[in-house]
Amino acid sequence: MDRAAIEAVLPHRDPMLLIDEVLELVPGERVVARKTVTEEDCAGHFPGNPIMPGVKMVEALAQCGAVAVLSQEENRGKLALFAGIDDVRFKRVVRPGDVLMLECVVETVRGPVGRGKVKATVDGQLAVRGTLTFAVGAETGEA
Repeated sequence: MDRAAIEAVLPHRDPMLLIDEVLELVPGERVVARKTVTEEDCAGHFPGNPIMPGVKMVEALAQCGAVAVLSQEENRGKLALFAGIDDVRFKRVVRPGDVLMLECVVETVRGPVGRGKVKATVDGQLAVRGTLTFAVGAETGEA
């Protein structure tokens, strides 16, 4: 999936759309995506020593998982929202020019709530890993 196809599934837009390309997709099960880190991704964190904030890496992983869930026919047009962030560990500094390989494997889904194991690597080195819980909510545009 290119950026246009991702935007057809996710409601995120710049500057908060944090995945560039989906390389593998098994709806409801697994996604592998890519994000090339830019100076803009690190703006202000830190001047003269740009490092991608951990919260943005976790958000990129969440968006990866959202593609898996929102690609399912029954969830099209809905929102996937954070319900929990567990056991997240940061293992490597990520800088502009690095290519984050993002992976989410959906482990459980019960009704509108599910959990996925996530990890991001740079050049095969683990950058971050964790478990994210999501809730599929109202359709986009609904209050």
